[in-house]
Parts: sequence; C-alpha cells; structure tokens
Amino acid sequence: MRPLDGITVVTLEHAIAAPFCTRQLADLGARVIKLERPGVGDFARAYDERVRGMASHFVWTNRSKESLTLDVKHKEANAIFDKLLAKADVLVQNLAPGAAARLGLSYEALREKYPSLIVCDISGYGANGPYRDKKAYDLLIQSESGFLSVTGTADEPAKAGCSVADIAAGMYAYTNILAALIQRGKTGMGCHIDVSMLESMVEWMNFPLYYAIDGASPPMRAGAAHATIYPYGPFPAGDGKVVMLGLQNEREWQTFCEQVLLQPALAGDARFASNTLRTNARKELYALICGVFADMTAAEVIARLEQAQIANAQLNDMHDLWQHAQLRARERWTEVASPVGPLPALLPPAVPNTWKPRMDAIPALGQHTAAILAELGYDAAAITELETAKAI
Repeated sequence: MRPLDGITVVTLEHAIAAPFCTRQLADLGARVIKLERPGVGDFARAYDERVRGMASHFVWTNRSKESLTLDVKHKEANAIFDKLLAKADVLVQNLAPGAAARLGLSYEALREKYPSLIVCDISGYGANGPYRDKKAYDLLIQSESGFLSVTGTADEPAKAGCSVADIAAGMYAYTNILAALIQRGKTGMGCHIDVSMLESMVEWMNFPLYYAIDGASPPMRAGAAHATIYPYGPFPAGDGKVVMLGLQNEREWQTFCEQVLLQPALAGDARFASNTLRTNARKELYALICGVFADMTAAEVIARLEQAQIANAQLNDMHDLWQHAQLRARERWTEVASPVGPLPALLPPAVPNTWKPRMDAIPALGQHTAAILAELGYDAAAITELETAKAI
C-alpha cells in the first residue's frame, strides 16, 4: 500500500509548478485527474518535441495521471465539476489570476459544499497584495525574487538552467498538501493552501538576504564559484576539462596546500590565512591553483583531491548524466509507458523501503475522458452528446 492510495486529486494545471506538485502526489499513490482544454491540453505539451515527439517538461511532470478534456467555460462543466469534487480529496489549480474564482472554484465558494476538500492555489504572487494580478513566469520570478542579482558573473546576471521558481512552488504545494491531509485526518476538515512562486523563491533566498542585512553589500555574482567561500568552484585542468572542488575550513585548506598543490608553505601564507582573506584574494589564488593543475589531466586532479579527501565533482553535461555511474549502481532508472512507447524515467529521490512509487504512463490528451465520465454516471449517449457540444 502506498501512502496516498485512495486519495483523489483533481487538478486544473498547466506549465510546471502545479503539474510537478501533483505528479509527486501520484508517485505516492494518489489518483490524479488532470483537466485539460479540449484539442489543445496543457500548453506544456507543446513546449518542444525532444522526447520522441513529446515535450520534455510534460514528460517529466505528468506521469501516472489521467487526462480528462473539459471546456471549463461550457454550460455543462459545472455539473461535471460537482461530480468530480464530490469524490475528490484535493483540488489543485494554477490558472491565471482570478480564473478559478470566476469558475466558482475558489475555496470560499467550495468550503460549505465540500468541507473536507483541500484546495491548493498556486500563483505567481499570492491571493492578495498589489502584485496579485501580475503575470508570473519562472524567469520573471527569478528576477523579482532577487535570484538573478546573485547568480551569474560580475558582468552579467544569469538565470538558473532549470525552472527553479516553478519547482520551489511545486515543492511547497506538495509538502503542504501532505500536511493538510495529515491535519484532515485529525479534524475531518479541509483547508485552503495559498502558495506563491515569489514567496517560495524568497524562502530560498534567505542566505543572501541575511548576508545583506542592514544595508550590507549582497553576495557578489561569482559564476560557478561560491560567492563567499574560496577556493570553491571550477578550475581548469591541463587537458581542457574542468574540475569542481570545495574547501570548507582551515584544516582542509592546509591539506589542500600540502597534498593537492604540493606547496605546504602556502598554508601559512598571510595572504590566504582565512576564508575571508582567500575570498578577497581569489584572483591571485585562482592563478596559483590553475598553475598547478595546468600540468595535470582532470582525472589526475580528481585522483589527488580524492586522496586528500577534498570535496570534488566532475562538470557533467546531460550526456554524462544519462550515463552516471552512481545512478546506475543505485538502480535509479526505470521505464514508464507513454503515447510514443516506453520512456526512461528516474525513480523519485526518496522512497521508504516499505512501498514502491507509482510509475504509470504519461497520458495522451483526453485519454481517460470517457472512462472518467462513465464513472461519474454519464452513459455512452450522454458522453457523445458532450462531445458533439464540444464540452469535452
């Protein structure tokens, strides 16, 4: 038995934040019914065609779900919503600001009829405040939250290479829904969860926020290096490959000088006698380290770092990641079905040993519409009539 077996989630979702949240609920066993626009569906289906004709974002965030096409503005939609929500435990939505309320799907509109329903709204800026109706996409929230101001190089800010603001909001929605289910088990009552992308990202920004408290200067943009610890970041080896390494304390600095750089006297050099001094003198120290590594291959540098027990990593690209030895050794890869055939998929990162995560198919658009409507009491003639009326 999975933790969320028997839990039904109805979701009006698109893009990443809400789909990532509900996919994780599905991983734990929840039945997730995804409502999609007839003929078009979640617009993330069309982001690209990189996964054998399917979109990479959609494949990632939508396995194990059932796709029900429904024109939410059609006159027949309210009756279908009523039947769905009567059986649902959780309603998730990340529609445009105000759209759910206009459809009669706000927590306030639903709480009396469905007192045990958990309603989770995911938005860019939250349910109130001057930014409530402002459009929000991942890059825009990375900018608004200050993330871009501390990410990139001294000359230019850079966005994260994946959708970190969407991921943050999806994770907080996911964890708060789990907490709400636990609370409902004690009280019998549902609740409203208001998750904003901005607040999710600002939580992640607390280190630079505190670093810049009381008007202090914020962390500098340091590329792939750490802004406030040095040496900590990328260093080129003589074969053109890059090695990442990181030191955390004075003991490691001494070991690094003695066993990696083979310059024990450097450990006592007054220019580098503390992390603050090393950070301030990073250009000079970078040149010293690169001078040593220039006569070594990346493999030789990593071997020396490993021998000295200095933290290090390879700078992997996506092709390296597909073949990563640790993922293979821990059997993290499996397969899921899809409209284009079996696809590789990573198992969720943390699963207890008492149950296996749900790893079911990625749905085709509207694949489950007829079956779900039949379950709600619609016969074949009624379903055909809804199709003719373009309600589904």
